[in-house]
Amino acid sequence: MPLQRRLPKYGFTSRKANFSDEVRLGDLDALSMGVIDLDILRSKKLVDLRVRHVKVILKGSVSKPLVIRGLLLTKGARAAVEAVGGRVEE
Repeated sequence: MPLQRRLPKYGFTSRKANFSDEVRLGDLDALSMGVIDLDILRSKKLVDLRVRHVKVILKGSVSKPLVIRGLLLTKGARAAVEAVGGRVEE
C-alpha cells in the first residue's frame, strides 16, 4: 500500500487562529473596569493566556465610557465606544 494511504489524514488549520481571538463589546461593558487591555482580558478569563491579538466586535451594547488600549476594533465597535464618550488608544 502506498505511503500516502497508510498515513492518517492531516488537514490544514491556521496557526494564527491559536493566537488571536474575538471579544464582544457587550462582554467589555459587563466588566467594571474603565480601562481595558489584553492583560485585563486575560485576568478576567475572557481570552486564553496564549492569545496575543484580540479584536473587539460589535455585538451587544455599551452604556459607559471605556478606554480600550492595544486592541483591534471593528468600525462599528469603534463608533459605539466613541459615541458614549470612550476612546481607543493604539
